[in-house]
This record gives sequence, structure tokens and C-alpha cells, in this order.
Amino acid sequence: MYIYADNAATTKMSKSAVETVLNIMKDVYGNPSSLHSMGQKAKEILEKARKDVADCIGAEFKEVYFTSGGTESDNQAIISAAEIGLLNKKKHIISTKIEHHAVLHTLKKLEKKGFEVTLLDVPEDGIIRVEDFVDAIREDTAFATIMFANNEIGTIQPIGEIGRICREKEIIFHTDAVQAAGHVEIDVKKLNIDMLSLSSHKFHGPKGVGALYVRKNLPLTNIIEGGAQERGKRAGTENLPGIAGMAETLKEACSHLEENARKETALRDRLIVGLSEISHSMLNGDWKNRLPGNVNYIFEGIEGESLLLLLDSRGISASSGSACTSGSLEPSHVLLAIGRPHEVAHGSLRLTISSENTMEEMDYIVEQTKEVVEYLRSISPMWEQITKQKETNNE
Repeated sequence: MYIYADNAATTKMSKSAVETVLNIMKDVYGNPSSLHSMGQKAKEILEKARKDVADCIGAEFKEVYFTSGGTESDNQAIISAAEIGLLNKKKHIISTKIEHHAVLHTLKKLEKKGFEVTLLDVPEDGIIRVEDFVDAIREDTAFATIMFANNEIGTIQPIGEIGRICREKEIIFHTDAVQAAGHVEIDVKKLNIDMLSLSSHKFHGPKGVGALYVRKNLPLTNIIEGGAQERGKRAGTENLPGIAGMAETLKEACSHLEENARKETALRDRLIVGLSEISHSMLNGDWKNRLPGNVNYIFEGIEGESLLLLLDSRGISASSGSACTSGSLEPSHVLLAIGRPHEVAHGSLRLTISSENTMEEMDYIVEQTKEVVEYLRSISPMWEQITKQKETNNE
């Protein structure tokens, strides 16, 4: 049996996305900026995709710009908001300690340019407190960037409340919705979101393509120069096959949102119940207020890397956290932020499932994880020390 349970890292392309990409590559190879008929046909497909993406998030089609993915979208949104802040003589930014590195590293660059960044603490349940956000607001707060749902522990943030507060205080609000788009309902107008980032390959679309929503009348700063594409705000010939494939699969995901969420939630809860039977294990993040397909556990006394390799040998593809930091030996910054001890955070397992997974697969994952954890603990000097310490504490 082979089970793919690493959908937060990337997803398998849907059949409709594959067909759309192939058809356009074969039949519509014109440049959308060209005036001839083939170019204009490409332009029509491009603008239809823009409208489809906009409709899925409650935006207007002219508020959507196509990018190479979530990282570029995050960078452009944050840099643009910072430039607006400078014009208004505001140089304070609010974010959280559990953001994706596309956000955190961009904020670090802004700090070197004189901006002040407040990173909100995150409680053990992985959900920031609205009152902490309110307390962080200053007269010179330029913008806030708070992720919609965390890429490692899946917790969903109070985006609607934060958006309302930002609108009242005239603070620009950006959200990294890379993990949320196509999985939970998003309406940028109702939620008072000013900028939103999404990435195609997180909801069964092609890799290397994403989108940035920017509320109309907000100026956007270019981070790629060279041409007049995307209304002059993102140079480079548009990746038409990728964009059309993304729009097709996002539209498909949004039309089955409730159905997929119900199925994935049932699968997720089956995993959580089964894995909770392993002694000295902890679910990371709130059980209910999380993405339908996300399960993140810590098992004391083992190394996450060994766990992943042994699960892979048994046909289970999983991860220990963000794929973007898989080469790092440091434990997850997200797990450390929610209070997991350094030595415990190393033993994490992230399982992210899709509606294509089955209950039989969940049971197999639980069974194999139990066996692998037991084996790793049996050969671990660290586990021996932990059990001795616990016995001493209980005496």
C-alpha cells in the first residue's frame, strides 16, 4: 500500500488541471500581449482565469494579479504595504511568530530598513488572541500580515475579527492564505482583507503559479521589472497553461468545498484519535479549529527524521513540518513558538491528507506509526532517560 499524506507540501494535480494545461500548451500557444488572433485567444483565456480566481475568493477580477506562487505573492504584498506605510510616515508592522518564512524573512529585510516589527506570541493551541493583536496596534502601525491557516499545525486564525479591526483603524491587512485557499471558505470583502496570497500547487493545481489579491485603489509596488504584463505590476510573459490550470482546479475545489471538508475532517479525526493512543504524544494545535486535512503530532523520545524514513519504507509519505525548511537541522519555529521544548519539537510528524484518501489508509497510518514509534523508542537512549526521569518524578 502506498499513501500520500504530505499535501501541505504539494498536491497531486487534478485531472481537470492536467487536461487544461495540456490543451492550452498544444492549442493556445500565443502570447497574451500579442495583437494577432492567437494572442487574443490567449488573452481571453487569461482574463477568464482571472475572473474565475476572483469569484472563488469574493474579489473583483481586476483585483487579481498572477505570480509565480505564494512566496512571490507574499513578498510583493508586504513590500507594497511597507511602501504605503512610508508614504504615510508609518513604519510599524504586526505579524506572528508562526508565519511562513516567505513572510518572516521579508519582514527581517524591512527591519534592516528601519521598520519595527511586532511578532505576536502564539498560545499552545496555535491560535493568536485578538486582544493581543489589539494591544500591539500603535499610531504608526502601517500594516498587519497574519496567515489565514498555519502550514505546519493547520490552525485557522481569527481573520474576520482581525480584518474588521484593521479596517476600523485604517491598517492595511494582508493574509497568507496559501494553505487555506481551496480548502476553507474565503470572502475577501466580508473578511475585510486588503491583500491575499495563494498558491496553485496547494489545491491540486500546477506548480510555479499563484495569485495575489489586492483591494482596488491600493498601490502595488513592482518587485519584477521588465514589461507591462499584469497591468504593469508584474513583468514577464504570463504562464498561461499554469494560470488556466490553477483557475480550473480552484473553481473545482471551491464548488466541492463543504463536501471535501466533511470527508477530510472525518479522516483527520480518525488519525487524531488513533495517534492519541500512543503514550507521551501530543497533538500540535487546536483539534477543531484547524484545516480539515491537517494532523500534526509530537512523539517524545524520537527523532522526526528517523520516523519519516521508516514510515516511507512502509509506503507512507509524510513530513515533519514545512517542506521549505526540510534541509534544516533546527526544530520547527512554529512548534517552538507554541511552547514545545526544543528536544521534544524534533519528534514531530505532519500528516496532511486530501479527499482522495480513505479510512483504510488512516488505519494503516496509525498502525504503522505505532509500530515505528515503539521501535525507535526501544533503541533510543533519549527515551530511556525520559522514562527514568518520569519514574523518578512519580516516586
